[in-house]
Amino acid sequence: MTPRAADRSASDRPASERPARGRFVHDLPFGAQPLDDGRVRFRLWAPNRERAGVLLRDRDAVLPMAALADGWFELTTAAAGAGSRYMFRFADGTRVPDPAARLQDDDVHGWSVVTDPAAHAWRTPAWTGRPWAETVLYELHLGTFSPEGTYGGLEGKLDWLRDSGVTAIELMPLADFPGARGWGYDGVLPFAPDRAYGSPEELKRLIDAAHARGLMIFLDVVYNHFGPDGNYLHLYAEDFFDAGRQTPWGAGIDYERQAVRDFFVHNALYWLREYRFDGLRFDAVDWIKDKVEATGDEVAFLKELARRVRETIAADEPGRHVHLVLENDDNNAELLARDGAGRPVYFTAQWNDDWHHAAHALLTGEDDGYYRDYTDDPAGRLGRGLAEGFVYQGEPSAHRGGRRRGQPSAHLPPVAFVDFLQNHDQIGNRAFGERLSELAEPRALEALTVALLLAPQVPLLFMGEEWGAKSRFCFFCDFHDALAEAVRQGRRREFESFARFADARARAAIPDPNAAETFARSKLDWDEAARAAGRARRELVAELLRLRQTRIVPLLPRLRAGAGSYRQEGRVLQVAWRLEGGGALALALNHGATPEPRPEQDGELQFAWPEGAGEAARLPGYAAVWRLYDPLRAGGA
Repeated sequence: MTPRAADRSASDRPASERPARGRFVHDLPFGAQPLDDGRVRFRLWAPNRERAGVLLRDRDAVLPMAALADGWFELTTAAAGAGSRYMFRFADGTRVPDPAARLQDDDVHGWSVVTDPAAHAWRTPAWTGRPWAETVLYELHLGTFSPEGTYGGLEGKLDWLRDSGVTAIELMPLADFPGARGWGYDGVLPFAPDRAYGSPEELKRLIDAAHARGLMIFLDVVYNHFGPDGNYLHLYAEDFFDAGRQTPWGAGIDYERQAVRDFFVHNALYWLREYRFDGLRFDAVDWIKDKVEATGDEVAFLKELARRVRETIAADEPGRHVHLVLENDDNNAELLARDGAGRPVYFTAQWNDDWHHAAHALLTGEDDGYYRDYTDDPAGRLGRGLAEGFVYQGEPSAHRGGRRRGQPSAHLPPVAFVDFLQNHDQIGNRAFGERLSELAEPRALEALTVALLLAPQVPLLFMGEEWGAKSRFCFFCDFHDALAEAVRQGRRREFESFARFADARARAAIPDPNAAETFARSKLDWDEAARAAGRARRELVAELLRLRQTRIVPLLPRLRAGAGSYRQEGRVLQVAWRLEGGGALALALNHGATPEPRPEQDGELQFAWPEGAGEAARLPGYAAVWRLYDPLRAGGA
């Protein structure tokens, strides 16, 4: 097996492996690792090959690699250095890029580049992050967020985001993908940030600039599959995959093998240590499963991943805040467990799709696909999500054929859940990429936004949501030939079961994901933000997020396990969270269009929408009122 340098304590490592002040490097046990003596060490796991070598673009000869145990090959040479272009070559002439390349020269099929990971001089080396409770996430796609579509374009908008009340930016995946445009979820080289957005140095400069403004920055990573174009692992490492287990994207990954586990653990550590990301969001981990017969625990690898990451960061940089967030359709509450001090044992939080689906069904009345599990009582399900976390905690799901889904979650703190009204999936997976600003009654959407941004759960906004963007965000990619046609037709087949797409002509109108105009139309329209409606919406969001930091965040440590409760009276949903030491935070939400009797709420008014709703004799239609009763505060307010 490979040396697992990242698992040794900081004191046990040679000085060259420890992050020095202003110099942050993760020593990869595979790929191309520059050494302190000027040489480069190449390592490759190719268990299906007997011989392997390194081909440098500026040399005619192949440099042979030594065969090590367990399918590993290694070469340390002075013939390569920072900037060298290389590929791995096998005895039959097959050439492949490095699966752990830090950078590609052009695209996923071409030359890998040796990079100097210590070249960036960090301006914020003392940055240790921010506590999770302060997090307000803002998800964005780099290529469509700014007019430039680059790291530099985002850097120019950092002040805008900070002044809007955002505390954490979440980038959709950067792993090198085929072509010039894509969501990032078809990446095939997970250590190489795609050149479409700029260079690794520009990415580090962006992260540095975010930290200088007090902003955290997160990265979405995909460990459940590789994209369909540019993944060469099957040519030399068939054991990387489990042919007996299929995912929606092809053969499943075999997480039983230590080399595979190390590949993904080191990827997580690489982004956190070398790039200084403050957290990672792990895509669709319900497709990351161990064989139960071998381990007795189908999520054993996920637990190992979280443990190794936390132990390594704690040993290297005591006191640094690093946050690990899941997307997990299985609703495994055990992965969100807390220790006796209330700290995450494994993962910090999970995107709460349940809460989104209930809110979406409430706002739109849609009942296609997974929304059918929420339309029977969307307000009640929304209330359960606010009070207890998951809506499905072991109940059967009609959308999943009656299969029981989820585990009890009421014992978890609210901050174990990330709630949102929109994200890349819930907009982009629609046939035409419509936002809620097109689909929902505006007053109802505002009331739900007020509920979202002041609730104890961690809120997430999708790019442009702060000004009520109406620009659409579609699924897009840059495949070619037969694969492009397969993706185009597959995209249209996805919607055959939807009543409004039963007709083939309706499906033909769905935008072609491969068309350049589909990508262009998905770019944010920043002119909207400058208009009166956009300015007013952003002012509302900023006011809510200021109130969140000053009034809600200080309460979060006092929320008891099982503190939430909810009930409905007519069209008014009431949710309350009890505080240790007495008192409660309470929400009254009228999700209907007509006024309703105003419920009894103790405490001081924190915020009411629309203005005056907190004192009105009847609660207006589409209203949200927050109150806080806290006897520990002066005057009991």
